[in-house]
Amino acid sequence: MLKLRNELKSQAKARGSYRGATSLVAITTALALAAVADAAMADPATTAPERPAAEAAPSATSHAVDTDAAMQSNYTVDAVNAAIGSNPFERFVKYYGAEWGQAGPPADPNAPASTKPGWTAPPQSTPPMPFTDWPYGASTLIGNNRTASVDSPLMVAIAPTGLGKVLSETGIQAYGWVDVGGNISTSSQKFGNAPAAYDFKPNSAQLDQAVIYVERSPDTVQADHIDWGFRISAIYGTDYRYTTAFGVASYQFLKHNNTYGYDFPMVYGELYIPQIADGLMLRLGRYISVPDIEAQLAPNNYMYSHSMGYSFDNYTNDGLQATLAVNRNVILQLGVNVGTEAPPWHVGKKIANPDPNPLYPETTMLKDPGATPSVTACARFQTDSGHDAAYFCADAINKGVWGYNNLQWYGFTYYHKFNDKMHVSFEAYNTFEDNVPNLNNPVAGAAIANGGTPFSPQYVPFNAPDAAQCKSATVLSCRSNTFTALAYWNYQPTPRDNISLRTEWFDDTVGQRTGTAAVYEDLGIGLQHWLSPQIELRPEVTYYWASKAAFNGNPYTGIAPNKKTEAVLSGDIIFHF
Repeated sequence: MLKLRNELKSQAKARGSYRGATSLVAITTALALAAVADAAMADPATTAPERPAAEAAPSATSHAVDTDAAMQSNYTVDAVNAAIGSNPFERFVKYYGAEWGQAGPPADPNAPASTKPGWTAPPQSTPPMPFTDWPYGASTLIGNNRTASVDSPLMVAIAPTGLGKVLSETGIQAYGWVDVGGNISTSSQKFGNAPAAYDFKPNSAQLDQAVIYVERSPDTVQADHIDWGFRISAIYGTDYRYTTAFGVASYQFLKHNNTYGYDFPMVYGELYIPQIADGLMLRLGRYISVPDIEAQLAPNNYMYSHSMGYSFDNYTNDGLQATLAVNRNVILQLGVNVGTEAPPWHVGKKIANPDPNPLYPETTMLKDPGATPSVTACARFQTDSGHDAAYFCADAINKGVWGYNNLQWYGFTYYHKFNDKMHVSFEAYNTFEDNVPNLNNPVAGAAIANGGTPFSPQYVPFNAPDAAQCKSATVLSCRSNTFTALAYWNYQPTPRDNISLRTEWFDDTVGQRTGTAAVYEDLGIGLQHWLSPQIELRPEVTYYWASKAAFNGNPYTGIAPNKKTEAVLSGDIIFHF
């Protein structure tokens, strides 16, 4: 039996020459544009109507199938399963061929309903969007998830084997992807694209991320029994730099500044209790932080590059998160954790202070002052139609003192579906930290240089949390505030294509997040084209502007930024397995 995707894929650089990067982006762009032209002729002009929950479409990830009526009878689970043979390697290869040109996995007329009775069906489809339901974090989707429902060529390949049968019986799946990208930039220094992200190296191509999940997701459509789940994830590539938590294999990033590295951004267990209200989900472990339109995992984003706002806010939390569906319209969340990018074993841990100073006057100091008991609280409201959803969050709230990434996150995301082809995703937030040492004050500067702070170079040689460029030189420390307003405007011309326009304003008031106290704006446009449900191309072009010179620097060699603007042509290819 082929397993079909029915959920969000997460809730989720080999060095190249200039010539290599140019070739990659050019080929990616050409392929995508050619494919769109082909799809525009082959795809129906309008999508199929969404079915009510009682008559759910075969896959909740696709409300529009990229085939004509004559082919529907051949593109079914049974037909594809019979056509791809029984040899695991042969099945793996042929399954890609069977799905080529399709906007969703094979139809399964025997599949149970993928949406809880009386609940609103997911407003989007994957492909071409990075999600099906409007995102909310730290929980498997309540009311819209069936166990073992991910459309995975690997699971299809091993289905006839003994291992495949055991995994099928338990509902456990293994799947993932490989993401390769590159860019051409007007910046030229080695790390000169930064603070734009994640493609921080100009004019290069690289392995961004190779990811594997082993998981069992709870069945949240049923309401008659308690169900359980877990996820163990591993990532390798340049993007590990954006998931690293202080104390979790962080030596690669903080001690050696490795271009490539590994991490385990999600290691958690889940328990779903349907008898409490309309469903209660408990998640315990390390997980992606609750807010945001975007995520670190490549398939969960509209575009290859990330917004400035996402690049400099919370990434992962460790703790217990409860998600309660009051009803289909209201979801409440409450969690306890140990801050952001902070593991439990750093709570209360102290190190020697060789240089007591006015900021840290004792002979010992906390290894990470941000590793402390914290609270996360969110509320999500969605209309009956599912066309509008607002998600308000306060993430990892504690005393807010300067820590590895101890951001106090207050903000919201809002989603609106105009029609079957257009929607907008909007986000605004404020993050801050208090008692951030002042680089403009000589006493504070000396404390950092002499090992008198937890993140002095004696302890964290690379990529330590920045200090602040406070507006007054007389204060030892100040509050670091950032503000952002961000929107993704999306148009879906065909069932396998989405065009995203990103508009953003970002204010790093004292330069503690980006290294430059400046206001930033960026405008980007990208295409997401799916050759099949397993292969995605994402070419884009983005223009960045800063109120001060912020681009084309290299902090590791002491080269200061010398450009206020930057244009980047980039793209990637995602292969799912």
